[in-house]
Amino acid sequence: MNPPTDTAAPLAFITGASSGIGQALAARFARAGHRLALVARRSEELQAWAQAQGWDEDRCCVYRADVADTDSIVAAGRACLARQGVPDVVIANAGISVGMDTAERDDLDVMARTFATNNLGMAATFHPFVAPMRERGSGALVGIASVAAIRGLPGHGAYCASKAAVVSYCESLRGELRASGVAVVTLLPGYVDTPLTRENRYRMPFLMTPAAFADQAFSAIEARASYRVIPWQMGVVAKLLRALPNAWFDRVLAGRPRKHRQGEGRA
Repeated sequence: MNPPTDTAAPLAFITGASSGIGQALAARFARAGHRLALVARRSEELQAWAQAQGWDEDRCCVYRADVADTDSIVAAGRACLARQGVPDVVIANAGISVGMDTAERDDLDVMARTFATNNLGMAATFHPFVAPMRERGSGALVGIASVAAIRGLPGHGAYCASKAAVVSYCESLRGELRASGVAVVTLLPGYVDTPLTRENRYRMPFLMTPAAFADQAFSAIEARASYRVIPWQMGVVAKLLRALPNAWFDRVLAGRPRKHRQGEGRA
């Protein structure tokens, strides 16, 4: 089903929409009858994909932005407001995942870039829409975190820390907007088959397709769930890992391959 041309139809603003989870979410919201505002650095690829779905500019608008550049993503949000109106759903999905070794100087720059994209980029994505959504009294701001937020994993220092920060940030924002009618939804994907995970050098239990994740995410967003791990099996695993004493947790992860660093491929 194509997004409708009716401007009264709900509008979904999604970052990182050129591939993986973001693209699957765009397709799922389109099937549900939403108009789309899609954001990516690779806007040409995204535009070509949108056109291949048969969506014209009344149904889907593409905006070029780098969420790690605050002015860039804020400008995209403001352009959406001017061109398409106030979204009903804003999904801050864009993110990066690169391994790091604190002993390596270059990896400190990797950590800075990770935080700029995964954390400041999320706040900058939401920023243009908070006031107009609050004024309207409705809407949903959706932060994509990760099961990696639950416990720190070797070689994942930047990613795990950034996703833990997403959970805390969204919780803070939810409290700030509690009486406004604007919901804040925090989603924690497990392993999803995307370009971010295909280079991983370890087992990925309960691996999902992007489409399967998008179906469950859509349901959680529609229900205005404040916090949800997808799939639920990973939520159980995450709770068990959280409950483990540190000594046991360290023993469980002993010998586990580290996340590949920048410039490394699959071992």
